[in-house]
Amino acid sequence: MDVLLVGLGRWGEKHLRVLRELGVGLWVADVSPARLAWAVKQGVEPARAVADYRAALPRVAAVDVVTPADSHRAIAGACLAAGRHCFLEKPLTATAAEGRELAAAARAAARVLQVGHIFRFHPVTATLRQALAAGRLGAVRYATGRFSGFKRPRTDVGVTQTDAIHYFDLFAHLFARPATRVAALQRDYLGRGLDDLSVTIVHYGEIPAVVEANYFAPGTFRDCVIVGERGALVADYGASTVSLHLGEHLKRGEAWEAVDTGKEELPARGEEPLRLELQAFLDACAGRRPCAVPAEDGVAALAVVEAAATSAREGRTITLAAAPDPRALIR
Repeated sequence: MDVLLVGLGRWGEKHLRVLRELGVGLWVADVSPARLAWAVKQGVEPARAVADYRAALPRVAAVDVVTPADSHRAIAGACLAAGRHCFLEKPLTATAAEGRELAAAARAAARVLQVGHIFRFHPVTATLRQALAAGRLGAVRYATGRFSGFKRPRTDVGVTQTDAIHYFDLFAHLFARPATRVAALQRDYLGRGLDDLSVTIVHYGEIPAVVEANYFAPGTFRDCVIVGERGALVADYGASTVSLHLGEHLKRGEAWEAVDTGKEELPARGEEPLRLELQAFLDACAGRRPCAVPAEDGVAALAVVEAAATSAREGRTITLAAAPDPRALIR
């Protein structure tokens, strides 16, 4: 299959490597001559490196878009109109309204539109899903997620939309239910007009999840904790580890005791998440499997992002429109 990669930035470089490993007929597009020259040095045929992505659309079956979020609507819209399957890095679009438009365009064109929520393909996520499905925790009580670290701020969207959104989608995936209520605190310490710190409480039905994201804490944190009635799962996406801490509170007479019954390291091994993600996209394009992360899921995550912004601005909890339709507006 011939695939066009649009965008050769830091993350686009990783996509180029993986797509070449997967053996596609690769085309690339970028507005920077220097980036195109770099791609040619990586083995892309010079005739397949173009400045305008539209020039390559007649030659490919699918497009992988790794550009800033505010360009996604226009690029993916043109690709779908040309009858091409699309992979869009998260966030799906700059706004949920744009995401709904793209989802409708993909349905009308009968084309795959997959969103790049890469945590779904991480071996840690597979391990967490297995433990939850096996009932190792009993009923889930609450969860926490942290995506933070001292780094350069993204310039197209705030930290909630670029980093916290990983956990908004992940918890919906793990708990198999959509977000229902959102309350958030956000700050713009750098004065850029974009949030650079956020703390969001998202309710997935009866399960609350607290998600923290910022550009300031030293180190790199990509972790989450899921607490149930019989213990907790502690996961680190950076280190690819999952620990099951068994224990529960038992009442003896009038007193409660914390009874620790042990710790178990759960295996979390697998292929590179980006490779699994892009292979899933190619499989969906070829009709070998359904789309792993459809546009509607990307819209659902954006609805949480927008509800968090409203909550932080207005100081109130936002109730999301009734599930299961992720295209519905918040109220």
